[in-house]
Amino acid sequence: MAQSDCGLNPKTEKLVKQALSYFRESNFEKSLILSRTALNEATMQKDNCLIARSYNIIAANYNAVSEFDKSIFFYKKSLGYANKTSNDSIKANIYNNLGNMHCFDRGEFDQGIRYYKKAIAYCLKTNNLKDVFFTNVNIAWAYFDIKNYDEGYLFLKYVNNNMKYADDSTEVIVNMLNGIYLSYKKQNDEADAYFLKAIEAGNKCEEKTDLSNAYLEYATFLNKIDRHKEAYETLKKYNKISEEIYNEGKLKKASSAGIRLELDEYKREIDKIENEKVEQSQSLKKSRIIVILFILISLILLFLIITLIKNIRYKKKHNLELLKAKEIAEEASLLKTQFISTISHELRTPLYGVVGITNMLLEEHEEISKSQHLSSLKFSARYLLSLVNDILQINKIEENKIVLENFTFNILDEITVIKNSLSFLSQKNNNKISIDVDPAIPEYLIGDKLRLSQILMNLVSNALKFTKEGEVEIKVDLVNVEGKLNYLNFMVKDNGIGIAAVDQSKIFEKFVQVGRKDADYQGTGLGLSIVKRLLGLFGSTITLDSDLGKGTSFSFVIAFEHDLAKTKSIINEIEVDLTSNEIYKILVVEDNLINQLVTKKIIEKNNYACKVVDDGFAALKILENEVFDLILMDINMPLMNGFETTKRIRLLGIETPIVALTAFDKDEITDEAITAGMNDIIIKPFEPVKLFKIINFLINEKNAV
Repeated sequence: MAQSDCGLNPKTEKLVKQALSYFRESNFEKSLILSRTALNEATMQKDNCLIARSYNIIAANYNAVSEFDKSIFFYKKSLGYANKTSNDSIKANIYNNLGNMHCFDRGEFDQGIRYYKKAIAYCLKTNNLKDVFFTNVNIAWAYFDIKNYDEGYLFLKYVNNNMKYADDSTEVIVNMLNGIYLSYKKQNDEADAYFLKAIEAGNKCEEKTDLSNAYLEYATFLNKIDRHKEAYETLKKYNKISEEIYNEGKLKKASSAGIRLELDEYKREIDKIENEKVEQSQSLKKSRIIVILFILISLILLFLIITLIKNIRYKKKHNLELLKAKEIAEEASLLKTQFISTISHELRTPLYGVVGITNMLLEEHEEISKSQHLSSLKFSARYLLSLVNDILQINKIEENKIVLENFTFNILDEITVIKNSLSFLSQKNNNKISIDVDPAIPEYLIGDKLRLSQILMNLVSNALKFTKEGEVEIKVDLVNVEGKLNYLNFMVKDNGIGIAAVDQSKIFEKFVQVGRKDADYQGTGLGLSIVKRLLGLFGSTITLDSDLGKGTSFSFVIAFEHDLAKTKSIINEIEVDLTSNEIYKILVVEDNLINQLVTKKIIEKNNYACKVVDDGFAALKILENEVFDLILMDINMPLMNGFETTKRIRLLGIETPIVALTAFDKDEITDEAITAGMNDIIIKPFEPVKLFKIINFLINEKNAV
C-alpha cells in the first residue's frame, strides 16, 4: 500500500536518515543526538511517521548498548505513533525489532513470537516478501530454542521453499536450523550434512556471529550421537570465534560510551587470557595424559551443561503448558469481550429508537405529556439502557471502571417514578408498594441518581417477584448530617417467602437464584450482584435480614451532598439553551430507518437543516455537490462502514467536522475513529443536550480557524 503520510518534511527526513547511518556505523552517540533532534522537529510538525522512526532509532541505540528495558520502552513509544499512520512498513519493522528483543535478549519467547507474527501480517500487507522470509527464519529459530520443534518446522518449511530471498548470513542460519530439526527427528546423516553446510557458508561471511551459533549447535549434535572427540574439536572452534566476537563487541560498546580506562583494562585482560592460553597449549603438548584429562574434563563439563539445559527446557516445557492455558483463557476473554461488544451494539440501537420516539411523543402531544404511563415508559427505557450497559459490562464494574456522576434530584420524586414503573409487576402478584420518606431530608440532593435508581429498582422488583398478595415498603431515613453530606438509610422490606439462612451468603453472587422453582420466577440472577457492586462504588455495603415465610429486608446507607449553590449551577448547566440563530446544515449518514427519523427530528427541533443518507457511498455522492457544517456518521453500515467513509471524505480534502454517532462502546473505537479522521464520538442513545454541545463546539472551532 502507499505510504503517503511518511517523511513529509525533507529536512527532518534527512536528519532521520543520517541518525540511522550513524547507528549502522556503531557511532551511537552521534546517532542518539541526531535522532533526538529529529524527534523534536517531527513532534513540532506533528508528523507521526517521522516521530515513530526517530523513536525506533533511539530504541535500536539502547538495544546496541544492552539497555534492554529502555530499548523496549522506546520501541513501544515508536509503535504508538506508527499506529496513528497508514505506514505498514514501519509497523512491521518495529514488531520485528520487539520480537528480536523479547526472544533473543530477554528470553521471553512467547511474547517475542507474537510480535514476529504481527510483523509478518504487516509485511504481507505491503507485499514485502523478503522481510516475511527473514521473520519466518526468526520464528523458526525461536520455537527451536524453546524445544517446540514441530511448531517451528511449520515456519522452517516456508523458509526452505523461499530461499531466493536469503542472503549469505541467513543461509548459515537456515542450514543450521535444518540440522537442528533433523537431529530432533533422529535423521543424523542428513542433520550432519546440514550442519557442515552451515559452517561452510559461515566461513565465507565477514560477520561471524551466525558461524559461532552453527559451531555450538553442531557440537551439541555431535555429543548427542556419541562423537565426543569431534564435539570437543568443534567446541574449541566455537570458543575461538565466540571470543573474537565478544572482544569486538566489547570494544565497540566501550568505545561508543567513551569508557577509555575500562577499554585499556579490558585489553590487558584479553592479553592476560591469551598468554595463559599459550602457556596452557605449550604445557598440553608436553604431556599426552594432561591432554586426555583435559578432554575428559571438557566432556564432563559439556555433559553437565547439556544436562542443565535439558532441565531448564524441561521446566520451560511445563511452563509452556501453563502459558498455553493462559492463552486459551485470554482467547476466551477476548471472545467474551467481542460478544459483549456485539450484543451491546445490537441492544443500544433499538433502545435509541425507543428513547427517541418516546421523547418525540412527549414533545409533540401535550395532551399525553403528563401521562403516567408514558413517563414510566421513558423512565423504563432509560433504566433498561443503563441496566443493559451494566449487565453487559459487569467486568467494568468489577474493575472499578464506572465513575459516579453528579445530578440534582428529589429523593421522593425518584422513588415515586420507580413505584409507578413497577406498578405492572405489583399488580401481577396483587402486591402493594408503600413509600415512607423522612421529611427532614432536604428537597434537593446531589449525586448519581441513575445508579441509585438501579439499586432500588433491582431490590424492589426482586421483592415484588417473591411476594404474593403482600406489601413492599420503601423507607428512607436521614440518619446523620456531616457538613454538606446527608447520610440516608434506605430500606426495602417485603413480607414474601423469605430467604433461608443457608442461602443468604450466596445470593449476591453472579447468576445465583435461590428459593425458586422451574417456572415460578424469572430473571438473570444478576440483580443482587449488580446491587452489591454499585453500592461498592458509593462506598457502602448492604445488610440482609430475612426469615423463611416471614419476609426479607435489605438496607444500606449512602451519603448525598446538599448544596444550594452547586444545585443551582448543575440545573443551569442542564437547562442551557442550545438553539442557534444560524441555520447549520447537518448531514446524517445512518442506515437504520427508525434511527434516521429520531436523529433528524432531534436536529430539526433545534432549528438546524438536516439531510439523511443511507450509506457511505451516498454520503460521498452528496458531498460532491453540497457543503455541510457537520456530518453525523454511523459506524456499523452495510457496503462501507463509517471509518472507511470518513477516510475517503478526508482524501477528498473535505475538512467538515465528523462525529461518530454509534452504539459501540467508546473505548473500543476511539483509536480507529481518530485514525480515520473523525473529530468526536457520541454513543447512542444520548441526551440531545450533549449532541448539540458537541455540534456547536466543533462548528465554532472550525469557523474560528
